[in-house]
Amino acid sequence: MKKIMLVMLVVTALFGIASCVEGEDKIIVQGVTDTEIVVGNTAATSGAFAVVGVPFNAGIEAYFRQINEDEGGIAGRTLRFVTYDDGFDQATGISYTKKLVEEDQVFALVGHFGTPTVSGTLEYIEDIGVPMVYAATGINALYFQESPANPIMAVQPIYKTDGRVMTARALFESLYGETGDQPLAEDAKIGVLHTTTDDGMSIKEGIEVEAELAGKTADFIYKSFSAEDTAALTAAVIDLQAEGVEAVIVAANQAPFKAAIGIMNTQGLHVPTFTSYVSANANAVEATTNYQFDLYANAWIDIVDPEGLSGFSDAYWAFAATMTAAGYDGNTEGKSNYTADAYAMAGYIAASIFVEGLKRVGEDELTWESYIAAMESEAISVPMGGFVDFSGGKRWGIASMALLKLSPVFGNDEDPEERTAWNWAKVRDIEGIEEIEAK
Repeated sequence: MKKIMLVMLVVTALFGIASCVEGEDKIIVQGVTDTEIVVGNTAATSGAFAVVGVPFNAGIEAYFRQINEDEGGIAGRTLRFVTYDDGFDQATGISYTKKLVEEDQVFALVGHFGTPTVSGTLEYIEDIGVPMVYAATGINALYFQESPANPIMAVQPIYKTDGRVMTARALFESLYGETGDQPLAEDAKIGVLHTTTDDGMSIKEGIEVEAELAGKTADFIYKSFSAEDTAALTAAVIDLQAEGVEAVIVAANQAPFKAAIGIMNTQGLHVPTFTSYVSANANAVEATTNYQFDLYANAWIDIVDPEGLSGFSDAYWAFAATMTAAGYDGNTEGKSNYTADAYAMAGYIAASIFVEGLKRVGEDELTWESYIAAMESEAISVPMGGFVDFSGGKRWGIASMALLKLSPVFGNDEDPEERTAWNWAKVRDIEGIEEIEAK
């Protein structure tokens, strides 16, 4: 019913503009004119998650700027990006999503942001049929085994897969002992600190699957927590200490992860700790804290190439050039330096994947149906990553990841041996779950 109502709304708008506004560009389909394609998102650009949302949107904007200014748009149409700040609040995010679709009349949602908003709008998006390219979350509701023509097209890994990968790393990688090159003891216990929100529970589901497949279910100890309840989080950490866990997995997004490792550091639970790819950014740790244990994170973005300029890949330098051209290089007043920001990279990737679909449609008629069909026609290469494949109705997201380790950055003019920052450095290349399990 909603889809029918929206079509009626679009048809009414078409006739109104065509008959009443002489000289305006003719609307071809919602959000598309002869000269423009309008897309949008609602994201957290204020509050605790602004450290994610602001650079994420900057990556989208920078890529669209490149397409518009350097390539003249797609098939003669420039891209216009409409975004609203939802503060990571679900009700606000749902309201703005509907505003984007029904009032702003966007052609697509690009970089649909955050677990609260995404989880609260998936049914609406499927019902309406508006293309959604790249969800900045990995909740399991985004996973569809085989769903042709589904408008929901997630790119970044689904949390269930994320949980399985980090668990396989914890179980099978040689990262323990004084030298850091020993496997986990056969009878070792692993603690899991998880939030009870959609992201934490989705990751936990993947942990449970992998633990069962490895025959280790009895060795896992689960403790739920909230970043806002310091006393309860401290008690959970103390409980894991008492159980003698030799590794910890934190199933949470950025803010709870930072809270959890802060308490672990203070309480002395200094064991190797693994977490989601969403925290593989310097902003997800406290810059002034000297963590006394090894921290690892999954990563589906890989910018390292020993043969490349300064050890980075050509794809990374293309991203950096795009961000620099848009003023996000630290040299433009009012704009931050996002040339090495993982969240800006994610936004850049979201925009590039969306544009790939437009390029495939090319000069042909651009509709929701033709766009989705183009996205399903063959696998899409992911800048600074592997590929995502929507063919045959697959909606799996990316299913292979690298492993990063939090590493200190040393050196300043007064003391070259002083730690000046933290950085996530790659210690394992991108691998699938079966490759990790084989170790």
